[in-house]
Amino acid sequence: MTDPFDTRLTIDLAALASNYAVLKAEASGAEVAPAVKADGYGIGAAIVADRLWAEGARGFYTARLSEGLALRESLGDREATIYVLDGVTPGSAPAMEAARLTPVLNSLPQIEAWNSHARGGRLAATIHIDTGMNRLGLRLEEVRVLLGAMDRLKHVEITQVMSHLACANAPAHPLNARQLERFQEAAALFPDARKSLASSAGIFLGADYAFDQVRPGVSLYGGGPRDVPDARLKAVATLEAPVLQTRNVPRGESIGYGATYTATENTRVAILAAGYADGVPRAAHPRGAVWFDGKRRPMLGRVSMDLIAVDITDCDAARPGAMMQIIGPDLPVDDAAAAAGTTAYELLTRIAPRALRVTKL
Repeated sequence: MTDPFDTRLTIDLAALASNYAVLKAEASGAEVAPAVKADGYGIGAAIVADRLWAEGARGFYTARLSEGLALRESLGDREATIYVLDGVTPGSAPAMEAARLTPVLNSLPQIEAWNSHARGGRLAATIHIDTGMNRLGLRLEEVRVLLGAMDRLKHVEITQVMSHLACANAPAHPLNARQLERFQEAAALFPDARKSLASSAGIFLGADYAFDQVRPGVSLYGGGPRDVPDARLKAVATLEAPVLQTRNVPRGESIGYGATYTATENTRVAILAAGYADGVPRAAHPRGAVWFDGKRRPMLGRVSMDLIAVDITDCDAARPGAMMQIIGPDLPVDDAAAAAGTTAYELLTRIAPRALRVTKL
């Protein structure tokens, strides 16, 4: 049973397809392989992959083995390449092979584990080379050690090498050029393998960063590549909450936990049925806002678990049941995230399962 007073997440698949087309046009001919980890950035990995398959995507990135297994099941017999960024974790190799998943091998022990599992045959893999992020991936000196002991790769078919940019959202950052140079040096050691470096922000750094494949994530879902709204990209997620109640708060009285906001004038307030249990960051106070009746309306006081207070002093249209936009076409996810001191990545992936999902084709 659905409740008209539920928080509602509307997923616009036409906007998703439009963003995919924008990224493909920017990718300088490279394959566009969407990142659908974290349940499609909170949107829903199965519906995202299904629509993007229809748009031409044939490779998809997940983070966890469980995500890869779920995506393989949802795609059924479709011959997609599903990459698992965590690589071969202990005990995962049999399930990974059975589901035809492609591990991103991040260390010499992972390479040895995949090579050992594949004895008697050859299994595909992507090699992750760290060029400056210092998270996962082999350092260049480890790559040279690996190539000096080819038995470690006897049963591994390296179909692709990849790396990940640390500062692509800041085009002038000198680390971008350093990572590009290091990646070119490392990738040259695997002349027969495809190459992948850029995710969302990296795609917009230009053709030099595109190589054979790009891996967009947040920009598929409407987040700007520079952590600010980009007019070329459409909102895929619209999160709205209904008004539960309106009330008058006299001048001098406070609103919400901790009495962090005190009305300086007599104020008309709407109480919305959304809070941090729905994915609205508690840190949205004091800069957060919602969109309603043609303008941004500030949140007043702390976001609580299930409720938000909003200033509607000049708005006669606000009444119980009216829906107010928390993120969406009129309130871009980058702006909402900045108000809460976070990023679009976090805001999207925080949207809670209890928000009613509505798919818009």
